[in-house]
Formats: sequence, structure tokens, C-alpha cells
Amino acid sequence: MSLATARTPRPGTDPRPRPRPHSRSGVPVSQVPRAAVWAAYAIPLCALPSGLWRIALVAGWPDWYAPHAWQPWERPYVLSLSLVAECLALLSLALVKPWGERVPGWVPRLGGRAVPAGVAVVPAATGAFLATAFCAYVVLNHFFAFVPPLNDTGETFPTSGPGAWALWICYAPLLAWGPLLAYLTRAYWLRRRAATTGAARTTTPA
Repeated sequence: MSLATARTPRPGTDPRPRPRPHSRSGVPVSQVPRAAVWAAYAIPLCALPSGLWRIALVAGWPDWYAPHAWQPWERPYVLSLSLVAECLALLSLALVKPWGERVPGWVPRLGGRAVPAGVAVVPAATGAFLATAFCAYVVLNHFFAFVPPLNDTGETFPTSGPGAWALWICYAPLLAWGPLLAYLTRAYWLRRRAATTGAARTTTPA
């Protein structure tokens, strides 16, 4: 009789190891690090304040832009910027959700198929670069005035009053969008590569 004793499982628990979840195509759904999940949810929150500020701008709250004579197309354009920016920010969730690794089952003809890593990595990496470059340009433009003033008073941005405080507080989180997305893209790529390598080793005959 062996001296080694087996551990007694707790009541109500299954002692058998849990299998890794798989998609319909057999591609394993990789485990997502907690830091990547936090980064994915932080990106939409970074974009939200600037969208709310643009909505307030259209509503006429910031005293800085109140005298501006709006053209018929300008208000819908400014509001659409908030909508598009938030939708793009929400797409970062694809890098931590199962539908970022396999097509959802309700999609006709493609449901359950594995999403090639490059299909997610290339747009995400491009977005990270553009977000970082845009934020850097906006900050530099504030100091060096590369483009003409944006309002009718000759000032590029409000420099005092509630409008100035609201502008900087709401737009400052956008500085984190690019770096967070770059980290998230790298984590996704490494995770998918590790999952593909592990699956290949499992299927390779000895």
C-alpha cells in the first residue's frame, strides 16, 4: 500500500480538471490577463468625458463657445464625433472578449469560425498609433498653433473660466487611449500566439 495519500475533494466540487473552452472551430479560447481586461474597459471610459464635453458644447453650456453662430451641419457633426469616438473605444473590448477570437454564432455563414489574429491586431495597432499621434498633435498645437483658431474670438482653446476647466478635465483622459490600446494589442497578440503554439503542440503526433 502506498504511503502517498490522495487529497479528498471538498464536498460539492468536481475533482476532475476543467477543460479549456473551445470555439466551434476547435480553437481554444485563451485566458485573458486581468490587467488586459481593466485596460479594455478603461479605454471607453477615457473617451466618454470628451464626448460629454462636446454634447455640452452643442448645448451651449461652455461660455467660451456660446457666441458661435452654428451652421446647420455643425451640431450633428460634433455630436457624431462623440458617437464615433465612443464606438471605436468600445471596439477595444474585442481584444479581451470571446468574439474577438471567434465570430459569434449568430453571424450567418461565419459563426463560430476563428478570427485570424492579424484581423484584430492590425486595426488595433493602427488605432493605437493614430490615437497617440492625435493626442500629441493636439497638445503641441495648443502651444505652437499649427492650425487657425477654432472659434470666433481668435483663441484656439479657452484659457479661463468653466469652459477651460471642463475642456482640460474632459480631454486629458484621451492621452491614455493610445498607450492603453498599444498594451492591449500586444497582450492580445501574445495570447493568441501562445494559444496557437499550444494547440499545434497538442495536435502534433509524437
